[in-house]
Amino acid sequence: MSGSVPAFGALRLPRSVLFGRGQRHALGSVASSRGKRALLCTDPRQSAQPEFAAMLADLKAHGLETHVFDQTIPDLPLASIEACVAEVRGFAADLVIGVGGGSSMDMAKVVAVMLAHGGDIRSYYGEFAVPGPVLPLIALPTTAGTGSEVTPVAVVADEERGAKVGIASPHLVPMVAICDPDLTVTCPPYLTACSGADALTHAVEAYTTLARPADPLLTEQHVFVGKNLLSDQFAQLAVVNIFRFLERAYRDGDDIEAREGLMLAALAAGCAFGTAGTAAAHALQYPVGNLTHTAHGDGVATLLPYVMQFNRPACAPAFAELARAIGLPAGPVEETSQAFIDAVATLLAAVHIPGSLAELGLEADQQDYVAKTALNSARLVKNNPRPLDLSAMQSITRAAFAGDRAALHSI
Repeated sequence: MSGSVPAFGALRLPRSVLFGRGQRHALGSVASSRGKRALLCTDPRQSAQPEFAAMLADLKAHGLETHVFDQTIPDLPLASIEACVAEVRGFAADLVIGVGGGSSMDMAKVVAVMLAHGGDIRSYYGEFAVPGPVLPLIALPTTAGTGSEVTPVAVVADEERGAKVGIASPHLVPMVAICDPDLTVTCPPYLTACSGADALTHAVEAYTTLARPADPLLTEQHVFVGKNLLSDQFAQLAVVNIFRFLERAYRDGDDIEAREGLMLAALAAGCAFGTAGTAAAHALQYPVGNLTHTAHGDGVATLLPYVMQFNRPACAPAFAELARAIGLPAGPVEETSQAFIDAVATLLAAVHIPGSLAELGLEADQQDYVAKTALNSARLVKNNPRPLDLSAMQSITRAAFAGDRAALHSI
């Protein structure tokens, strides 16, 4: 921190975070002190796992009644949330548990809102629209990626709008996060890469979001408050661990040390961006994902090196700090910051993240639509360290479509 810049830090986190192998076995005890009738939101793959059956048995052994909704699908369309709410209204849940990837945990968050407050899901879009506490939430991630177990946001797919939309509120932060790396061992290589690349994007964007003046009311007026002293610590931990462990976990899913390091990275990245926020890579991915029907992690990671290249004039010192953290040779800031961008692109290529939007499946005539639509994500656009207008978004999109970062060097 520069002596001329006032120190400011902010974090929003669960009341308890449990991390480590075997920590899932705490679920029954943790849940029994927070509710008696537990709704579990998961997907068909997870509900068929023996570990999930063991969780149910643990809950029942601690006296909880359970109802399992295992029809969560990727991207979380509104109809799937409404189906869950309709199915469980008669169960009278007093606790919601999300088990799975980001969609399952986000399902748990939104259903907890709906069971507590009712109404139309669309009425909760944006920041601070959830009027009060929701049903107690417990989150158990089974991928090392989204960080949803510790964040105040859930992303849903609004089919009528043809867009993904965020519901952002401190009330969505789970009460307890239980992060057990053993649950990620069955992740196939593709999902390991996609999830880890998502976490890397969270961490890099959180570390370089626009820093705002240290107003005492900042956290009351914004869910995501930008780069700050506390979120930076988590973001840097995440980046270091992802560079150390992502390729290892991708190449050998049974490498438990790599699985531990990667899950810690995803957790730390969630702690960082859950307060600092994310920026242009996420704004652009929303329309890209809708058009290409590709995974969120693939989209944001494909875009990340191009967004970093565009943003470098505004955050070269931050990129240089991250370069030093991962052990790149020291040098002038301009050179070191570029070396970090290059290292990010090299790592993503090593785990077979698509290198361009064309490779991701975007059509050439969809580029301007992506650039224009991305500007609608106001909470992400305002967080970017370099100002974004239509021309800037078009420059990033065209470079990312062509796979040409050099096109952004002079912009």
